[in-house]
Amino acid sequence: MKRVEEGKEEIKEKYKDKKEEKAEVESDITEAIQENEDINEEEKQNDKDLKQNESHIKLQIVKSSLLRKEVLYKIVTFTALAIVVITCFSVAGIFYASSVKMEEEKRKELEEEEQEEVAVDEEIKNNKIPVYTEEAKERMKHIYEWVGEEEKIAYLTFDDGPSENITPQILEILKNEDVKATFFVLGSRVELRPELVKRAYEEGHYIANHGYSHVYTSIYSSAQAVLDEYNNTERKIKEAIGNEEYSSHLFRFPGGSEGGKYAKVKNAAKALLEENNISHINWNSLTNDAVGKPTHESLLQDLKITQNGKNKIVVLMHDTGTKQLTADTLPEIIHYLKEQGYVFKNFYDIMY
Repeated sequence: MKRVEEGKEEIKEKYKDKKEEKAEVESDITEAIQENEDINEEEKQNDKDLKQNESHIKLQIVKSSLLRKEVLYKIVTFTALAIVVITCFSVAGIFYASSVKMEEEKRKELEEEEQEEVAVDEEIKNNKIPVYTEEAKERMKHIYEWVGEEEKIAYLTFDDGPSENITPQILEILKNEDVKATFFVLGSRVELRPELVKRAYEEGHYIANHGYSHVYTSIYSSAQAVLDEYNNTERKIKEAIGNEEYSSHLFRFPGGSEGGKYAKVKNAAKALLEENNISHINWNSLTNDAVGKPTHESLLQDLKITQNGKNKIVVLMHDTGTKQLTADTLPEIIHYLKEQGYVFKNFYDIMY
């Protein structure tokens, strides 16, 4: 009986143990189910979060795409504008550069032309060859009232030389005073003193023509005789200065070109000279150094009287062998004219 009871108790204990095991198993199952549900819930939440993230990412992608498009549009627009601006500036730059280049080329052409003209002028002056142009012809005709020159100008002229004693003195004075003059030489005197003509020429003085003989009955026998004496004297000048290209184109009639016993011949000679490109010139101021018995005072006084009130003066003097008084008075004559505001020129300043 006791063993039966012990067996029952043992069975009860086993049953109890089984029950507890079952309870534990059920509890484990419940926990596993709960855990599985939690996992499912978490997965659902993760899926939801993932979907939200995907939506956010898609939205960000769309926004980013729109932003890129906007930026790209701005870049394209800016680039297009930049290209337009650069193109405009480039075109403007090309036109400006082209314009500047054209202006520079024009300026260079003008400078080259001016330089050529200056070079030609300098060559002519260096060679001391008068150039007889239409302008020079007109200026010679209107030398006393030439409109283009407002300054006071004095042309010192010396007739009837050269002479061995007076001409060298006059040349020395002119050199010291830095004055260029004009010498109306006689062909017959050039033959005797060619070295003085050459010196005057080389020192920058203008060698003009006063005929060959200074004998009125000879030179004024006809208009052709005037031209013949002129041509003969020109040949003597060329020989004296050693320049066959030289031609003075300038004649002074012995005794002047106006009136007197030979007026008719002189008038015909004027026309003949002009046909041969030869101007003639008289004077509008003088010292009267070839009249009577002048004195130092009378030479200065006559100059002042005949110069007064004139802006352009052609002063008549002589450098023959008897005109020592002219050489002695010349420095005072030059100083006086300088004080009156005159500048000194010769006919190179017209025929250049």
